Amino acid sequence: MPKQSVEMWFDPLCPWAWLTSRWLMEVEQVRDVEVTWSQMSLSVLNEGRDLDEDYLDLMARGWTPVRVIAAARRAHGDEVTKPLYDAIGTRIHLQEQRDFRTVVSEALAEVGLPAELIDAADGEEHDEFLRESHQRAIDLVGDDVGTPVISVGEVAFFGPVVSPVPKGEDAGRLFDGCVLVAGTDGFFELKRTRTRDPIFD
Repeated sequence: MPKQSVEMWFDPLCPWAWLTSRWLMEVEQVRDVEVTWSQMSLSVLNEGRDLDEDYLDLMARGWTPVRVIAAARRAHGDEVTKPLYDAIGTRIHLQEQRDFRTVVSEALAEVGLPAELIDAADGEEHDEFLRESHQRAIDLVGDDVGTPVISVGEVAFFGPVVSPVPKGEDAGRLFDGCVLVAGTDGFFELKRTRTRDPIFD
């Protein structure tokens, strides 16, 4: 039987999406699933919103990684998405680098992609492609959520927001539960206040 197809939409800036992506990597080890990786953009999501100055600055700088990933996907195929996300996310979330242009340049070199792809950060050439990917996620779950978004067959949901990342069968059980709950007709929300920051280990 073919593996169950799972798709996750991410913005590399989001620490919670980073943890969710690491969780799905665990799920792939204990469930018969295959994950594909697609882009959302917090910069797109927050256009026109009333945000504080620091977050506005982050959203302005956030165009750099998503535009370069979009350019890389268009030039070199979807298979470069995950390695580039891993390289960028490691620098942002584990190494706490905040110069996104340097982060992306180093990530391109790590995964063997052309250095000139960084030029995509400075223009809108790939924005339509990025926005189309982003909109596919929004169409599934609505626009009052952020990243990550996950689809499993006919079921789609925002999240899970979890820290630290469940390992092994714990990861598989969480996956089963998320799909079960999100697949329940009429179910919309399950939430509680976060009591810890992202734990990267």
